[in-house]
Order: sequence, then C-alpha cells, then structure tokens
Amino acid sequence: MIDDIRLDGSEPLQQQLYQQLAARIIDRRYPAGSRLPSSRQLALDMRISRNTVNAVYDQLKAEGFLQSRAGRGVFVHQNIHSGELQHGKRPLLQPEASASLPPIPELKGNRYDAAGDVSLAFQPGLPDLDAFPIRSWNRILHHQESRKILRGYDSTQGYPPLRRAIAQYLCSARGVRCQEHQVIITNGAQQALSLIMDVLLEPGDRVFSENPGYRGARYALASRGNPVTPVPLKEQVLDVDALPALGAAKLLFCTPTHQYPMGGILDISQRMALLRWAQGNQTWIIEDDYDSEFHFYNKPFVALQGMFENTPVLYVGSFSKTLLPALRVGYLVVPEPLVEHFVLAKQASGGESPLLIQATIAEFIETGHFTRHLRRMRQLYRDKWQHFQSRIAEELGGLVTPVAESAGMHVVLEGDFNDVELSSWLRTRGFGSTPLSSHFFGNGSRTGLIMGFASASEQEIEACINLLKQRLESGTTTG
Repeated sequence: MIDDIRLDGSEPLQQQLYQQLAARIIDRRYPAGSRLPSSRQLALDMRISRNTVNAVYDQLKAEGFLQSRAGRGVFVHQNIHSGELQHGKRPLLQPEASASLPPIPELKGNRYDAAGDVSLAFQPGLPDLDAFPIRSWNRILHHQESRKILRGYDSTQGYPPLRRAIAQYLCSARGVRCQEHQVIITNGAQQALSLIMDVLLEPGDRVFSENPGYRGARYALASRGNPVTPVPLKEQVLDVDALPALGAAKLLFCTPTHQYPMGGILDISQRMALLRWAQGNQTWIIEDDYDSEFHFYNKPFVALQGMFENTPVLYVGSFSKTLLPALRVGYLVVPEPLVEHFVLAKQASGGESPLLIQATIAEFIETGHFTRHLRRMRQLYRDKWQHFQSRIAEELGGLVTPVAESAGMHVVLEGDFNDVELSSWLRTRGFGSTPLSSHFFGNGSRTGLIMGFASASEQEIEACINLLKQRLESGTTTG
C-alpha cells in the first residue's frame, strides 16, 4: 500500500500523482525492482479514478520509470539508476549528478533590478493605463483576429501596413525622411539598440552616450564589451561643444528632443552642430525619440534624422508610451543602404514580431484612433504636469528642486538626499520612481528622484507629495 502521497486540488490529479511517483522513484524511496500496487488498488487507496492511475502508470512506463511483468504486476524499473533503460525515452540522472552546473559567467555591468519591472504610480515611462481606449482597441483586435492571413508567418522586417502607417506618421508628425521600406519593426526600442550594435559595432569601437542618460541604452551599448564614453550635459542637453575633445566614436546615443532624464531640448543650432560633427567624424547618431508626442505648448523640433537628406542617423521609437508598454512593439528607421543588413540581423536574433498586434496597431493608426488618443493624452498629461508642478512648489519648496521642460511624462526632483534609499522607501509605500544618481556613469553624479507623473491620479499625486514631504523633513534620507 502507498500511504505517503497526498493529492490536493491545486493541480490536476493526474499531474500530481505523476510528479509524486516520479520524485519518489528518483529519490530511491521506491527502490529499483520494488512492486507498486495494482492500478485498481491504488485507485481505491487514493480515492481517485482507475483511469487516472492507468494513465500515470502508462506515462511512467513510457519514460522508463516502471516496467510491467506478465502475471506479476507493475514494478520500479530494475535499471532505473543505471542510466541504461531498455525501454525508456531518456536516461535518468543520479541525484548527485545534477548537483552542479557548468561554470556560470560573471555578471557584466549593473545587476538586474526586478523592482524596475513593476507598474506603479510615478514609475517613469509608464503611461496612464486607465486612459487607454480599450474598447476601441478590442474592437479592432477582434476584427484582426478573424483574418486568416494573420495566423501564419509574415515579413521579418515587419507587417507592411504597419511600416507604411509608421512612415506616414513620422513624416507628418516628426519630419522624418523615410519610406516604408526603411522602417523595421522591433520588439521594443531595446531590440532596436541590439540590432544597431549587431550591424555596426566591431570589437574595440567606441560608443558615446549622454551622461546622465537612459540606463537601458547604456546597458545595451556596453553589453558587447565596447568602451562607452560619457558625454556631459550643458544646461540639461548634450554638450555638443565637448564632443571634439573626446575623439572618435562609431556610435553616439542621444535624446535630443527631450533629454532623458533631465528634460532639455536641443535647439536648431545645436542640432546642426551635432550633425556636422557626426559627418566629420564618421559617427552614427542613435536618435531615441522616446516621448516627442508629449510637448505641451510648442510643437517639438523636427527630428535630427529629417533635417536634411542622408543624415547619419538611426531613428528609434516605440509604442510603449504612446499606447501600452505591454505591446512590446517598437520601430527603427535606417538609411536605405543599411536596410538589408538590419533585416538579416533581426532574422538571426529574433525573427518576426507578433503579427496580430502589428496588424491591430496598423488599423488603430489608419482609422484615426491613434491621433485622437495622442491628442487626449497630451491634454491629460499637461494637466497632470501642471498639478504636480504646483503641488511640488507648495509642499516641497526648499526640499527639492524640480527640473522639467513643458514636455514629457516625468519630472526630476533634485535634492541633497540619498536617492536610492528614498526611491526604495517610496516603493514600499506603493509609489514608483528611479534614483537620478543611477543614470550617471563615470565620475561624478547628482542625486534626485525621477518621477513619472503620467501614470499617477490626482489622489496619488497628493498622497505621494505628502509622503515625500514627511520623509524629507524628517532628515532620514540625507545624502
């Protein structure tokens, strides 16, 4: 009789019985050659269906755990621990053989921060999820689900109607010079950065990046082992005048339309100087246009990529902030001579992007929902930005210094405090943020909090401001 197995309602009974019998055999609690109860008896003992027991026994026999002996019953396979099963599909490892793993490489760069993956109010980069037009989206999604053509494979470069819609939108809204065949659909902006490195970087090539800057880009740019040189900011934007003294580089990553995280905007003369420097030094500029849609009072400057023909610019964007982060759809615009290189790189590294989601976004744009949604979000975020700014001035004056242009989805609150500790403390209270100091690399940094107000309600803004005031006034987070 087997009396050491307990079945509960958490998983299917067949799966539970299989797992527990297999584990006991591997652990030698049921030794090789030992007899198990008949299926009828085990079913009575366990108070389950005999069909369930027979199915488990059959599976264990097929995998080499058990064997039947004519007229005698069911036994644990006599060669279960020898690794030489006569009828099994795979040998079983001795318990001690699975105790060690091959050598594990050391982590490069910063350690993975799972806390940054949550969707909390004030999490930088998180849009207002409640304001998303989910009913309109679902109607389009259901319409696309019925199309047989979307159930198979499509182009690695991306769904043609979506590439066409993106090209038309970027030309009209951002002044980007491109045709649909120059657009490559990616699994978020991060894959676009990986493709750029796959195609353009050779060992030893130098890479420049804004400092402070977007951490995700810095981690990606450093992942191949290429040296990454910080480029300082001047008045909250990339210091173009500092570039000549830094020497040559293959790539330069920047956010010219809304510097991340400090919020500055490169003016036209600075953009022209940056492009002249890039052309003179044979440097590719990675232009991350991550939230240009959300300039509240003035139309943003035209994208670097579109300022004149044949700029050495790789234009990166995504739908994470304009639609939903969960879609994981981005895009990359590259010069015509590079298109095939990037498509081949994507084919090798990740293949196609989800076709159904691409088709849904394409129709969402083509039917005007995207433009209407952006218009509503621009107004909503402007109202939130004004409210957040006013509450900061009223309650946190003298405790923090806000840094923000009239654009974007976040505000930086600089101050003399331990920003890592304060950000962690806020997270325990249900509010997101990231420490400003973590966006610096090289020598020197400043402290503050990057607060993504777009995802916060008016009530959450009030609650978070009150918490920050109490904590900062208490002096427990002094840097």
